Amino acid sequence: MQTGHVTTPFGRRPATLALVKGQLAITAPSPGARVEKWKVFRDVCEARERFGLQDRALAVLDALLTFYPEPQLDQDHGLVVFPSNAQLSVRAHGITESTLRRQLGALVDAGLIQRRDSPNGKRYAHRSRDGIIEQAYGFDLSPLLTRAAELALLAQEVAAERVRFRRAKEALTICRRDVRKLITAAIEEGASGNWLDVEMMYVGILGRLPRYPDRTQVEATLDEMELLRNEVINLLEMQLNTDYMHGNAIQNECHIQNSNTESIYELEPSSGKEQGESLPEEPPAKRIGVEQKRANAEQIKSFPLGMVLRACPQIVDYGPGGSISNWRELMTAAVVVRSMLGVSPSAYEEACNAMGPQNAAAAMACILERSNYINSAGGYLRDLTKRSERGEFSIGPMLMALLKANGDGNRLAG
Repeated sequence: MQTGHVTTPFGRRPATLALVKGQLAITAPSPGARVEKWKVFRDVCEARERFGLQDRALAVLDALLTFYPEPQLDQDHGLVVFPSNAQLSVRAHGITESTLRRQLGALVDAGLIQRRDSPNGKRYAHRSRDGIIEQAYGFDLSPLLTRAAELALLAQEVAAERVRFRRAKEALTICRRDVRKLITAAIEEGASGNWLDVEMMYVGILGRLPRYPDRTQVEATLDEMELLRNEVINLLEMQLNTDYMHGNAIQNECHIQNSNTESIYELEPSSGKEQGESLPEEPPAKRIGVEQKRANAEQIKSFPLGMVLRACPQIVDYGPGGSISNWRELMTAAVVVRSMLGVSPSAYEEACNAMGPQNAAAAMACILERSNYINSAGGYLRDLTKRSERGEFSIGPMLMALLKANGDGNRLAG
């Protein structure tokens, strides 16, 4: 039985069931258990937010530990300290008595100390003839010894959380800088595209970030900002690729017109069979169009698989075994969905050629997610394919819209 660890407060302070529950939850330290008292104090300071403690509560705990004579909390030497309020106030940097009582109550509620009240409410100790303390009334520090391992673990978790928070803020700062400067460069240098809308998206993402955000809010904003950065890079790469292909087309035309110094009509004529007729060459414009499609498909970047699955959770049901863990499984599921939605194989093949197999599979996942609002999935996919061939399509806005509409919407809104 643990009734020996349950005590009631003196005077008008009531004994609540919560107080009893907290005392029962703290088991007695094992015989011979000891821990360095200032290490425990540092762990409590590190994890103070988990207990809802203020700086003054830590100052009071520090003062209580100074009244324990040994450097280590040791069950064999007793763990009850019994300073007066006046002594505690002096060692706690002169805080008022009302503040002292309030912070002592906070330490008790946090389960870091326990009251051992005497019959008259005063703090004192009974000693033997040899001066050894036999019974003490005051504040019991045994919870610090009992919970030493728990406090150390909490301190490590809080420190790791702080590091993760700091790195998330650093990553968001870098991502913000990238997006801001890329948008500015695109606008100032006249790159084609609706960059004012992109800038409004950038401002909107930052506008949803609170003035004093927590780690979850920073990471949610970082997810959105990284998605926007990928979209901006996609648009710029498609623009640069289009300029490159146009330059190649002009150069190829000049080469075709000027490189043949001898006309074939100047050669000795003979029958077509003797000359070894060959099939007419593909027109340069057509070759350029095919190269353009392939280049666009290569330049459109695929977004992370996890992001696609968060935006389009319904596609998971059509994966092998009802799950999707890689791009190959997503593409397999997309083929099943294509057949189910009545999209022809040729339409899906054209989409794969125009935007790449991964983006085509992601597009099918988006169409499945919005199938209730799309009359013809095949026609919708062909329209996306044509826009992709013209360099006017990126899957980023579709994913962002679905992320906001689905379960991640509240998280991204931060």
